[in-house]
Amino acid sequence: MGRQDPALDTLLLPFAGGHLQWPPGEVLFLRARAGAALMPLPRERLVCEQSFRPEADALWRDGFRVREDGEDGGTRHPLVLLLPPRQRDEARALYAQALSRATDGGTVVVSLANDAGARTGEADLARIAGPVTSLSKHKCRVFWTRSGQAGGDAALAAQWGVLDAPRPVAGGRFLSRPGVFAWDRIDAASALLAAHLPPTLAGRGADLGTGYGYLADEVLRRCPGVSALDLYEAERRALDLARGNLAAHAGRVALGFHWHDVCAGLPNRYDFIVSNPPFHGQGNAARPDIGRRFIEAAAQSLHPGGVLWLVANRQLPYEQALGTGFGTVRTVAQRDGFKVIEARAC
Repeated sequence: MGRQDPALDTLLLPFAGGHLQWPPGEVLFLRARAGAALMPLPRERLVCEQSFRPEADALWRDGFRVREDGEDGGTRHPLVLLLPPRQRDEARALYAQALSRATDGGTVVVSLANDAGARTGEADLARIAGPVTSLSKHKCRVFWTRSGQAGGDAALAAQWGVLDAPRPVAGGRFLSRPGVFAWDRIDAASALLAAHLPPTLAGRGADLGTGYGYLADEVLRRCPGVSALDLYEAERRALDLARGNLAAHAGRVALGFHWHDVCAGLPNRYDFIVSNPPFHGQGNAARPDIGRRFIEAAAQSLHPGGVLWLVANRQLPYEQALGTGFGTVRTVAQRDGFKVIEARAC
């Protein structure tokens, strides 16, 4: 609750200013985030959907209901709130979903920061919904419309509704979808780490921040001594993809899929850990503290003599965390702005 979230504050501006009224019945909040602005709202009538575990955890802590995306069985709502992501295909799919999950004549309210594409988002919603009303504050823009009004484009909305659907990437080797990290390619940093992994990795391991499963797949292809691999991923949309992408390995290796915030620590101990940790939050702001916390969690979860294989942008300041948590640390490779590090636990 302590952090600033101008987009969330602006989302509720039309209600505070009397432009909109909070309706009776259950309100749906897509990509919901916790914050002080939510606290006065009726918890029993607000249903939050959030696939990013740290945000879901914050909502749970504040007493809000959080459920999996789309698990309401087709229920429609008189009011749908939305904080869209930056990725445009995913955002457009959410605009279409918000309209389809509102009752006829129901209200859809959206808020975006100006530097996150607020005007573009407003124009996108207007293309499929018809006339849109907007207000600006806190360097953000809130805009709203009504489902089923004249001037909307139902055919375009139907096209946009599947823009974030899973699809083949990397020559068909994986399924991925817009909004997932490096969704349409094999991430260059992860590929560099995979190329330097020793085939001697063995026993029980973990992949921290697994994404759609590329690095875990490389571990299982390259390291025949691996008997179990736990995949930790904060974004459930990515974890669901990883589950399918690694299904071919399930008969040989014990696989665990954990919708989990690594920054909260790990529940198990491991012989080895691999990771390409995130260094941004859900926005574009640099968050090297996330990578440092991944390193700390790895150090706390490795057996003595266990090893962490890590890739990171060369300029990221991880050396202190590595030096504090591990007995030996060596840089294995540096290329294209990335560094591959091997760190062995005491």
